[in-house]
Amino acid sequence: MTTPDHILVVDDDREIRALLDEYLQKQGYRVTALADGRGLRAAVETSRPDVIILDVMLPGEDGLTLCRELRARSTVPIIMLTARGDETDRIVGLELGADDYVAKPFSPRELLARIKSVLRRSRSLPENLQTDESGVFRFAGWTLDCATRNLKSPQGVIVALSGTDFRLLKIFVDHPNRVLTRDQLIDLMLSRDAGPYDRAIDVQVSRLRQRLGEDAKDPAIIKTMRGQGYVFAAHVVAGAR
Repeated sequence: MTTPDHILVVDDDREIRALLDEYLQKQGYRVTALADGRGLRAAVETSRPDVIILDVMLPGEDGLTLCRELRARSTVPIIMLTARGDETDRIVGLELGADDYVAKPFSPRELLARIKSVLRRSRSLPENLQTDESGVFRFAGWTLDCATRNLKSPQGVIVALSGTDFRLLKIFVDHPNRVLTRDQLIDLMLSRDAGPYDRAIDVQVSRLRQRLGEDAKDPAIIKTMRGQGYVFAAHVVAGAR
């Protein structure tokens, strides 16, 4: 018998917790409903959730802070909930590593569709395209420290990286000298159905090239393979911190 997927619902609204608990259990999922970050941490330590539904506006530590913390040590799919329709929240959440975003009020059926989508896409990647979230990577004189998320230039200067910059560079150093299609990059960025990644993967590659001081017309590290995608052409040496 197949074990049901385990969903953590983290929301300080008791009615929403009760609604999702009942609805998702009827859809065949195992549900743990929690009210705050303390409960979330305890649940993550004692179980391996398949999806986390995380409210942005929580008492104490907010959902964005918790999302950042979760993403630093786990690739579990995260769907953010918010009562605000502010696009900034959505972009910030995605930058921090959330996989999708649903604004309140929402239809449980819509949320269910999002859950199925992130589960399907998170499990569609070949094993050899999974990423390692530890260690130090050296390439072309640059050093990427994954624990601190610091990128050091050949001149010893620390270059600021956004959450999106870091994830994209991490994907490339994990798979050097291998052509990655745009679809593979979108999946590996954990964007799933997040529109901004779908529409702007080329823009994000361009931005990362700028961080690396690349010549836009003739990049030496991240090369464009016409009609295929991108390849990280530098030799990468991986090691412990």
